[in-house]
Amino acid sequence: MIRFLLKGLLRDRSRSLFPILTVTAGVMATSLGHSWFNGALGGMITTTANFQTGYVKVMSRAYAELSDEMPNDLALVEVEALLDELENAYPEWQFTPRIHFGGLLDIPDEHGETRSQAPTMGFAVDLLNPDAGELKRLKINESIVRGRAPQQPNEILVADELARKLEVEPGQVATIISSTMNGSMAFFNFTVSGTVNFGILALDRGSIIADIRGARRALDMEDAAGEIVGFMPGDNYRDETAQALADDFNARYSYTEDQFSPTMVTLADQNGNRWILDMVGAMGSILVTIFIIVMSLVLWNSGLMGSLRRYGEIGVRLAIGESHGQIYRAMLLESVLIGIMGSIIGTAIGVSLGLWIQSHGIDIGSMMKESSIMMDNVIRTKVTTTTWYIGFIPGLLATFIGTAFAGIGIYRRQTASLFKELEV
Repeated sequence: MIRFLLKGLLRDRSRSLFPILTVTAGVMATSLGHSWFNGALGGMITTTANFQTGYVKVMSRAYAELSDEMPNDLALVEVEALLDELENAYPEWQFTPRIHFGGLLDIPDEHGETRSQAPTMGFAVDLLNPDAGELKRLKINESIVRGRAPQQPNEILVADELARKLEVEPGQVATIISSTMNGSMAFFNFTVSGTVNFGILALDRGSIIADIRGARRALDMEDAAGEIVGFMPGDNYRDETAQALADDFNARYSYTEDQFSPTMVTLADQNGNRWILDMVGAMGSILVTIFIIVMSLVLWNSGLMGSLRRYGEIGVRLAIGESHGQIYRAMLLESVLIGIMGSIIGTAIGVSLGLWIQSHGIDIGSMMKESSIMMDNVIRTKVTTTTWYIGFIPGLLATFIGTAFAGIGIYRRQTASLFKELEV
């Protein structure tokens, strides 16, 4: 039976071509859309984690309440002891301290007088310890435009756009004017070791990156840090794992009556990331639902037109003794075969396009010139195991549902009127 129906579909292209093209287009859009949202929103989460939030973040309770203001006077102290406790309690995780600070970047002339200056946002990470993983995590070496990565605590990297505006070259001295942990003014001379371009406009407009040892000296924060970020094994953030860790840590170390006791928050609970994570999780279901509805309507109309065109064929089949149910089931089986063929073709095209964009990327930097979102300028898709089969759900369901509604007309055919119809 299946072989007979398949031959009929292949030989009568007017019966199968339009439905197969419709399914192919829908399945291709579903597969490509799934990989696009995985890559775009997933890449945003990864970039945010690497540069801002970590998968989990430890701060003092007071700092956490004002974290957007980077209040280093409320920073964690005795950080090395806390790091030892974290590494002993959760050995599978990697923890590293960071400091965020703001201020002025002052470039002196040959006489030591201010030649140019600009406001800047700085963050200090453990650049000199290869075990910390920050060089790889922040892609420092790949992002350097001029010069090299810092090799001494008193060396910094400056965003290339900012460096060109201030006309500062690698090897020159730059002065950071900020405030210390104790609230006094901080003036500290750094050497610009290089310039960087991360491809993230929020960072590339005016940021500096320092080693945490040099920043501690400049800001009077010895054995202190604004935050400790933690990263789980693997490349994907898992909210359940991070939340379990945060709950366990807070039960051990965090005390509500002590505003300087440490508290741990997950990536999802920072910067409104919960909404983005929920969107990533729901996007597959949303795409499938939309395309099932749209394709079902299209294929329903296609089925109605096909039924009108096949009006005589259905009449003959009834006249020779086929029951209404047999014809209806045969049409449903045809729809399944069409769905399978269209889904295979659509998935192949969608996944191929997804793999190409995953490899080459699409530069959207021109669209984000005024954006402050922590997002890479080059968008890439991410093809996962789900991408290979998610298109089959709307591909099969839509054809089946569309044919099921259109085929109801079969039961309205009256056998008594067949000879009059055939005479016509």
